[in-house]
Amino acid sequence: MSSPIKGGTRRRRDIRRPGRRRRARRIVFAVALLLAPLVVAASAYLALTPRDSPARGSEREPFPLASAAQPAQKTPRLSREPSPLVRDQPVPEVPMSGVDSFHIRMRKPPRAALVFDVSSGEVLWRWRPLTALPIASLTKIMTALVVTSRAKPSEPVRITRAALAYQGSGVGILPKGKRVRLETLLNGLMLVSGNDAAIALADHVSGNERRFVGLMNQEARRLGLRCTRYADSHGLSAGNRSCARDLAVLTRLAMANRRIARIARRRQVSFRFPIKGGHIFLSGHNPLIRAGYRGAVGLKTGYTEKAGRCFVGVARRNGRTLGVVLLNSPNPLKHSAALLNEGFAKG
Repeated sequence: MSSPIKGGTRRRRDIRRPGRRRRARRIVFAVALLLAPLVVAASAYLALTPRDSPARGSEREPFPLASAAQPAQKTPRLSREPSPLVRDQPVPEVPMSGVDSFHIRMRKPPRAALVFDVSSGEVLWRWRPLTALPIASLTKIMTALVVTSRAKPSEPVRITRAALAYQGSGVGILPKGKRVRLETLLNGLMLVSGNDAAIALADHVSGNERRFVGLMNQEARRLGLRCTRYADSHGLSAGNRSCARDLAVLTRLAMANRRIARIARRRQVSFRFPIKGGHIFLSGHNPLIRAGYRGAVGLKTGYTEKAGRCFVGVARRNGRTLGVVLLNSPNPLKHSAALLNEGFAKG
């Protein structure tokens, strides 16, 4: 049994403990009162300081501020944003005034034709140059111009269901749902006149073909192409119409475009492609290039029953570049070669 004195001592210590706790709470409360203004001030400072601006004395370098010596960096332009085909330059002209440099007889002439200097726009010879006619796949010249002004060569283009539902000529082996490098499709558009490539590119640039055709017509109006109207991106519809003069303007633009001009001069080319074998081989349809016409460097063929055989040919000799436009020609190779020969000889 424990001693009563020791037991009494324990009881007295237990009685004194609540007093000590009260004193400790008072001290903590007093300290909190003293620190409260400092906490409020610090919170206000942090609230007013931008989160992406480092505090003074921070080792992290602040973002550079715009100034006269160092202008702010512009946000990169997205490929889908409108971009004019001609920047900071006048629209290329093909004036109809003046006298033809030569005359030529044709047994079965095309319905319309024009020979012109691609560099200056000077007209050397004309035949119904302002007659609006169906242009078939010559439509793709504007398609290529719009695509190259709004999309980069390395962009991956998804092959949509709409692209595989094409009619007429096509690349033919586009893999559904897979992505193909844009410049590969641009080659398919210009060399083999792929309607499937045209639809895939239109979907990529504008979301669907209807909006893309709106861009094509918008550019035609801005360029002053009064004969020209587009109904699709590939030219299969008879609603795609233009005249020899307007097509000469587009030819001048296309040959000044490095991406298009580089493709147009090719006879054949191969690319890596997501199909069995890993490569795709494309052979161009240009009759001048296929026939080995001296100096031939472009540009585009077209054919439908309503439009007939259409052709824009470009050749370069002795530092001069001439173009020929043929609409509904019974023999594009014969006509283009004869007209270009006369142009180089007498122009």
